Amino acid sequence: MILTFYDAGSGSDPGFENIHQCESECATSSQRISKPIEIYSFVDPLCPECWGLEPIIKKLQIEYGDYFTIRHLIGGNLATLNSYRKKKKGINNHKDMAKKWEQTANRSGMSCDGDLWFEDPISTPYGASIAVKAAELQGKRAGSRFLRKLREVVFLQKQNITKEEVLLHCAEDSGLDLHEFQKDLHSQGAIKAFQCDMKITYEMEVDELPTLVFFNENIDEEGIKVTGMYNYDVYVNILREMLKVDPTPDAPPPLEDFLKKYKFVATQEVAVVYGISSSLAESKMKALSLKQVVERIPVKYGTFWRYIGD
Repeated sequence: MILTFYDAGSGSDPGFENIHQCESECATSSQRISKPIEIYSFVDPLCPECWGLEPIIKKLQIEYGDYFTIRHLIGGNLATLNSYRKKKKGINNHKDMAKKWEQTANRSGMSCDGDLWFEDPISTPYGASIAVKAAELQGKRAGSRFLRKLREVVFLQKQNITKEEVLLHCAEDSGLDLHEFQKDLHSQGAIKAFQCDMKITYEMEVDELPTLVFFNENIDEEGIKVTGMYNYDVYVNILREMLKVDPTPDAPPPLEDFLKKYKFVATQEVAVVYGISSSLAESKMKALSLKQVVERIPVKYGTFWRYIGD
């Protein structure tokens, strides 16, 4: 496990002031809510491991959402993104990417269809990242919905999310103002927000995705940086350590309420959120399918379900 401490308040790191300056410059209508913990989630729309962490994030938000806010930042750096196109052109590299996606799908339970890399390979990944920042200009929740839709489209439907028509379709399905999104997609505001994320990634020395950095209200205390994907209890224990209390988790909502809220979920997400086996989660979802509450969406690995109830 890679777990490091990030010194947020000693003043010894000259870059930390730059982080706050960057945050101030890039502020949107999505502002910090007063909760004791803030989590910086460094992700990439094309990162299968970040997608695999989705069930854990959902469970954390349901059980401990009263204690923290989460902020998604685009991880990586410009040099890496610019070299991506050169490195991934060859058929062997496409095979490597496809293999990585499908290995991650088997390990995490969240389907990633690697056939995309043969059918419509991606060459300019930073376009999708800028689109996430454009969506966030309509608010934090809008940005989160859009990021989720991007992942569904690329990992399950094998669509190239660097194409503008795909991005616009995702924006519409996410309930964004389409006119504003299309305008923001090519705006300096979205580009600057993306550059700010790159700067924060560099300042926090994030060089692997996913990475979560936990901060509490006391800027004199160290943050905790967790790199990689781990069991749920690891993240809960970090919350306990930073809160210095043993927080009481909220119970998950009735399953039908959960499905109504999230609309489109994997069997794996149901299993993790409700602490049950994948086979039991699948049985429960099949029962709801017979009641016409959900419809089954077969994917290459596992199953997703779309809510169709009233």
